[in-house]
Amino acid sequence: MSPIVPHWFLPTSGDGRTILARRHADRGQAGHADRDAGIDYLAQVARAAEAQGFHGVLTPTGTFCEDAWLTTAALLRETRTLRYLVAFRPGVLSPTLAAQMASTYQRVADGRLMLNIVTGGDTVEQERFGDHTGHDERYTRTDEFLSVLRGAWGTDSFDFTGRHYDIRGATTLAAPDPVPPVYFGGSSDAALPVAARHADVYLTWGERPDAVAEKIGRVRKLADDLGRSPRFGIRLHVITRDTAGEAWAEAQRLLDALDPAEIETAQAALRTSQSVGQQRMLALHGGTHTGSAADLAIAPNLWAGVGLVRGGAGTALVGSHAEVADRIAEYHDLGIDEFVLSGYPHLEEAYRVGEGVLPELRRRGLL
Repeated sequence: MSPIVPHWFLPTSGDGRTILARRHADRGQAGHADRDAGIDYLAQVARAAEAQGFHGVLTPTGTFCEDAWLTTAALLRETRTLRYLVAFRPGVLSPTLAAQMASTYQRVADGRLMLNIVTGGDTVEQERFGDHTGHDERYTRTDEFLSVLRGAWGTDSFDFTGRHYDIRGATTLAAPDPVPPVYFGGSSDAALPVAARHADVYLTWGERPDAVAEKIGRVRKLADDLGRSPRFGIRLHVITRDTAGEAWAEAQRLLDALDPAEIETAQAALRTSQSVGQQRMLALHGGTHTGSAADLAIAPNLWAGVGLVRGGAGTALVGSHAEVADRIAEYHDLGIDEFVLSGYPHLEEAYRVGEGVLPELRRRGLL
């Protein structure tokens, strides 16, 4: 079995001690960030992640946060070994330009670039970029985009004709070395075949282990039919403490800080998403809660409270360091090798996970 690869998260929309401050939203609806996403603060988070032994950091994409390419490029000189998982939407730039950007970045970064392809499921967000393409067709476009991206890195110039791109002679100054791995997520029937064809790492949001097993099993079967063997990763928040009681008390504090009106505003926006993955997140909690953090536990140590107000990944592992390690090991047994983790605030939680959970995983021989 492959060792676990842990990653952390860069809060490029700002950071804080509540979930509300960090949810995906328009500027006017995103809550208050106690810590702005300035380069000095992000550098602290990046250095903490590197010092604690995380392999890389995911940087999100969207109009709610800073641009991932520019932010991470500015952080390269702040770290030495940390890799940057740059998220971007393939429909808003030329695939040849993306190939050039990635190739240049990889040389500047000494090989520390990873690419996270976000096809997009929020119509409002897509239309901000002038993109009116429908959900399934966006995945067709992503399929073509990734074909051109890899083709432009080849030794010969690359031609491509498809429904969305008509490319002649795509190339870059030099191929990136190494070629950055492609991380790709998506839960719909349109997404999974694209993942099977192109993903080096297929990412899923945190769901119950049986649902995760079913999803990655579908991708694995599709990839096997193509002679490919992608790796698998999962995106989770973490609330870990020395004891389970302390961890659940923190989950309760985060829940208590959520105003019911803010939950309803967030849920109304999230229900409009075309993303199948987002709808799966919403189904975990139904948009309501009893007031008890424990009642939002949907599996052992798996808490759906984050998704009450945050788009995207909406679940957290909650428990003692050993319990969180147990759950990570459980997902690992299903075939998940890469874990993209985060917590509030991201600076302090990087140390809690790095000093509590990662050593436990090392003791078990999983790192």
